Amino acid sequence: MEKLFSYGTLRSKEIQMRLFNKVLIGTRDQLHGHKLKSLQIEEEFGMADYVVVVPSASSTDPIHGVVFDVTNADLAKVDLFESNAYKRVQVTLNSGTVAWIYIENK
Repeated sequence: MEKLFSYGTLRSKEIQMRLFNKVLIGTRDQLHGHKLKSLQIEEEFGMADYVVVVPSASSTDPIHGVVFDVTNADLAKVDLFESNAYKRVQVTLNSGTVAWIYIENK
């Protein structure tokens, strides 16, 4: 199993059912040294507002989220779901857990 840290859309049970055909069970955690940035993404019916994680100047800035256990097949589905504004990288969370997260794709 892989770990996936979600701070946004992927915490939604409706999105989880659509992507994975199941609801994920998660544990709260934090990522320090990062902050959320507003992001607009063009979708089928216009622009939509989202957030994306970017590095912060302060190592104490937290991102609050949830860590999910996912399979490699689940990660592949999320890779397709996320727009090219995001990229998947591994980070170490406050708990010491190493997890995948989607951050700004620069």
